[in-house]
Amino acid sequence: MKVVCQNCGCKVIVIGLGRKAFNMPVIKVCDALRLYCNVPLAAGELGCSRAYIYKVLKANGLTPAAIIKENATKDTRLLHKGIESDR
Repeated sequence: MKVVCQNCGCKVIVIGLGRKAFNMPVIKVCDALRLYCNVPLAAGELGCSRAYIYKVLKANGLTPAAIIKENATKDTRLLHKGIESDR
């Protein structure tokens, strides 16, 4: 891409404007949400913004609430199975 220099007015070729994409797999995002059950805490652990977490999940047809709820129901089922097996 060619850009006009602010100092001398010459056209300068610039490669790679902006920051590189933060390609984090959705699995890492889901694991962090399951672990922390909170979007801001998961974002802090992953080193990204809350908006990025929402963006990655939306691109994959998921919501944070569904992932957190899924984790809670799995834990509850395991707990109930453990209680039933002790009787």
